[in-house]
Amino acid sequence: MKVCKFGGSSLADAGQLTKVIDIVLSDPQRRIVVVSAPGKRNKGDTKVTDLLIALAQKALDGADTTAALAAVVARYAEIASDLGLGDGVVREIETDLTERLAQVPSAGGDAGGFMDLLKAAGEDNNAKLVAVAFQKRGKKARYASPKDTGMILEGEAGNATLHLDSYKRLARAFSDFEGIVVYPGFFGYRMDGSVATFPRGGSDITGSILAAAVRADVYENFTDVDSVYPVDPRLVPEVKAGIDTMTYREMRELSYAGFGVFNDEAIFPAVQARIPINVRNTNHPGEPGTMIVQTRRVMPGTVTGIASAGGFTNIIIDKYLMNRQVGFTRRLLTILEEEGVSYEHIPSGIDSISVIIRGDHFEPAVEKRTVTRIKRELDPDSVIVSHDYVVLMVVGEGMCYSAGMLARATTALADAGINISMVNQGASEISFMLGIKSADRDRAVRALYGAFFGE
Repeated sequence: MKVCKFGGSSLADAGQLTKVIDIVLSDPQRRIVVVSAPGKRNKGDTKVTDLLIALAQKALDGADTTAALAAVVARYAEIASDLGLGDGVVREIETDLTERLAQVPSAGGDAGGFMDLLKAAGEDNNAKLVAVAFQKRGKKARYASPKDTGMILEGEAGNATLHLDSYKRLARAFSDFEGIVVYPGFFGYRMDGSVATFPRGGSDITGSILAAAVRADVYENFTDVDSVYPVDPRLVPEVKAGIDTMTYREMRELSYAGFGVFNDEAIFPAVQARIPINVRNTNHPGEPGTMIVQTRRVMPGTVTGIASAGGFTNIIIDKYLMNRQVGFTRRLLTILEEEGVSYEHIPSGIDSISVIIRGDHFEPAVEKRTVTRIKRELDPDSVIVSHDYVVLMVVGEGMCYSAGMLARATTALADAGINISMVNQGASEISFMLGIKSADRDRAVRALYGAFFGE
């Protein structure tokens, strides 16, 4: 059995949805279909999820929601009309959205929970519409609710994680079923019955969880690219060949550092269950795409991919004889924990330590408190905070035990006149990380591509 997930671009309009149905029906092993909310129909368009966020914000602000609600309903109505699905499913969607809006909290209420409730409506209602579209084609298909099937989440609004009981609940729910199940991605329910969503791109996570729960033969992730490319084609247009096969570890590292094809958290469920992931293109279903597997044959000294992610902040702390102060790092981490700051990396030297933080987790007020406490409680020689920081990641199983890989990267950046602020290599030696200023990002990626993939 195959679990297949289709992203927003694959479901943006009736033409795209027709392609999805054709793809699913072309292989009887495709039994569980995970869907995102409709995405952009063109570059100037707005995703349904963004329309829902705007709708939720208007409701929270006490503003008139009439036009915003109509804009959301219109997207579904257009698809239903073009496919000849009738008005019933559109009325059901409008009723659902109206009922959700009626749950807007009063001032001081749970705004995050309400936002999750509205955002989840995008996938939930699209799954209902897609199920009707399959039925229109004369196929046995049904919508399945995350609540009824046991997709239990926990954690904060907009950033929930899976409750481990979910796997056995989902396995029971799908132990015996007929036809095709259409399942909404991106959200689940807490134990108290409230809606919770994964981070943006969370439909990838839903698909991976379901694939693991039902022990699928493969998890197919359909998107709008033929395969995973070794570098962002927008930065390096000359890249033509995609990656045929890569490992879970490689994909996880590259997704973390900006590979937008696949949500990095979606790797974990598949890794645990050892389910192969096949990234494919809805618009070119004949292309084999990229297979993501547990292990693969590698050629020593080769790189699989280069990724870059911006929006980081770097705190550099210097103190002479830092290495002689027992508990220095522990006290630093305690400050971060007490201020609610999650760090990404902590590369260090003898007398210095860097803390790399995602900028959106480090608001000005939090930054001011944190830096003040570091100065007061750790008495460093200096504390420098650098914003607009970019992390470059060079990844490849073939890098392990291969001499000179980091030297090639640093030489390429030096030749391009790019200063490196930080270097950090993973213990597994399949990746290393370089920190640079955001202004140098594009040139740096192109320089690294030339060093590792040039003629």
